[in-house]
Amino acid sequence: MTDFDSRAQTWDSDPMKVERAAKVAEAIRAALPLQPGMTALEVGCGTGLLSFALQSDFAHLTLADTSEGMLDVLTAKIAESGVRNMTPLNLDLTSDPAPVSRFDVTYSLMTLHHIPNIDHILRQFHALLKPGGWLAIADLDAEDGTFHTDGTTDVHLGFERAALQKQVESAGFGEVKFSTPYIITKKIGETEKSFPVFLLIARKPVLENLGRKP
Repeated sequence: MTDFDSRAQTWDSDPMKVERAAKVAEAIRAALPLQPGMTALEVGCGTGLLSFALQSDFAHLTLADTSEGMLDVLTAKIAESGVRNMTPLNLDLTSDPAPVSRFDVTYSLMTLHHIPNIDHILRQFHALLKPGGWLAIADLDAEDGTFHTDGTTDVHLGFERAALQKQVESAGFGEVKFSTPYIITKKIGETEKSFPVFLLIARKPVLENLGRKP
């Protein structure tokens, strides 16, 4: 059992996580030209808080995660809610073959800093999008290592926006923009600290390799 498996049953009981998902959903909705019929993929969906907040904006959503515990909770939530446009998927894009489906939007919330090879996952995101599709990544700004107070290791200490933008552009995306939809506040020892959460929006070009020789 992973740490995320053990935390799945109580994940949605944290008001901060619920509020964070709602604020990020609002920011995605405001930033993207969403239209009827669009499909989306959430990577690192957990219990689906973000996708449930966006559920009515898409014709279909595929929710991917590697935690069986999270997916079990998500599956139960989908059944209880009666929604018919959400599909859970056990998928590790760092090692599993990518789905054959292509999506209009791919998004993640607080997932990227858990992925070792950022360049690889960005290329996977690019490949999974239709031409003209959109990428939305919400994650931590660079932090001093105090964000994870639960002993979590092997994570990126957030991201410098300029450096991440260069990586996103190197993966083939354009039209990169940042905003700050949420700020997490935590008490670290006797000090209350703020951890901004950015939202990166980027687009896969409609036409690629135009004018390039094969």
